[in-house]
Amino acid sequence: MYKYLGDRFTDPKYRGASCEAIRRPDGKCIRGKNGNMLVSFEGKTVVVVARLLRKIKPIKNGTE
Repeated sequence: MYKYLGDRFTDPKYRGASCEAIRRPDGKCIRGKNGNMLVSFEGKTVVVVARLLRKIKPIKNGTE
């Protein structure tokens, strides 16, 4: 799970939204040679600038 920060050219509906990476059959993310990444925003597949993505850490259940 990632959060897309966006920039001034980003569609406002994607700025700050969470997304899921589209993965290859071997489990790796699909990345372009120019630094883009293929992600899914609630079922819609979009190519975004990967350096503007931030990984969201999962919440652990239990006490630590």
